[in-house]
Amino acid sequence: MEVLKPVDLVGDKVVWLDTRYIPWKEVWKETTDYKEVARAIKDMEVRGAPAIGVAAAFGMALAALHYEGEDVEGLLRRLREAKEVLANTRPTAVNLFWALERVMKRAEEATRSGSAEAVREAVVEEARKIQQEDIESNVKMGKIGAKLIEDGDVVLTHCNTGSLATAGYGTALGVIRAAWEEGKRIEVIATETRPLDQGARLTVWELKRDGIPVKLIADTMVGYLMSKGKVDKVFLGADRILLSGHFANKIGTYQIAVLAKHHGVPFYVVAPTSTVDPKITLDELVIEERDPDEVRRCPYPFEKVYVTVRDVEVYNPAFDVTPPELVTAIITERGIAYPPFYVSLKKLLEG
Repeated sequence: MEVLKPVDLVGDKVVWLDTRYIPWKEVWKETTDYKEVARAIKDMEVRGAPAIGVAAAFGMALAALHYEGEDVEGLLRRLREAKEVLANTRPTAVNLFWALERVMKRAEEATRSGSAEAVREAVVEEARKIQQEDIESNVKMGKIGAKLIEDGDVVLTHCNTGSLATAGYGTALGVIRAAWEEGKRIEVIATETRPLDQGARLTVWELKRDGIPVKLIADTMVGYLMSKGKVDKVFLGADRILLSGHFANKIGTYQIAVLAKHHGVPFYVVAPTSTVDPKITLDELVIEERDPDEVRRCPYPFEKVYVTVRDVEVYNPAFDVTPPELVTAIITERGIAYPPFYVSLKKLLEG
């Protein structure tokens, strides 16, 4: 299958697919300004933890490429400014901060040359490396995770974890793609994923594009289908995984995990090791709260169609946290982690 790259560095520009318009039309945008990349991340034109990390790295590349001075210290100041702007876009997805730290570290190492051009080249090279590594790790995760899918399985997935959420190919959707490529006759159940309908809009679009059988359901139908034995396995992604095995993912994940546990349905998390955060505890995990209008309105970028009273108060956390006792296993590009996760995840990171 052709790998769709939703965000890329083309020459001295960042080019991205505005996912807010999918599936109605494909709108590609471009910029030479890292602040515009930051806005695109904040407004969810680019979304999905790995894709956010890649976009942030490319934002840093723009800051370096379009710094007109030749003094190394001035360039480093510009990069630090860009890093702060990009870091303040979305607080939960750890790939964002991981990518920014990695590019900044490479820039600082390159200052030993005393050349601003060498720093620019190092930043661009590291950003492109992050993109390529993500695609490669997605393919590896796909092959590893596909071994857990049997011919004839019905797989439920939540939100979007495909090419549109990564540098290309996908995490949980990458596992589904790999199983399909192996010739396994599978069917996917995609949740709607309110309030922005990433499952209905993005996941269904990707699966239909690849010819993989998919059925769409409302988020409220998961328990009913599991009670009728219509779901064999759950595969979904993560925006941040703690060493304890707790993980933050799109709102609605926790209730799916509870239902899966109750009905004896295996529940798998698929994410690269860059999504594992060994530095913070559960108490330190920040859950992003988004614009209440995302819940009040239909998720159409073209017009503001309200589905409720316009001034009703709203809760709108973008993510929830699922505890490790509800997780069957965590699939990474380095292998599969099984409980206890504080042991298995640590081994994978060290490996």
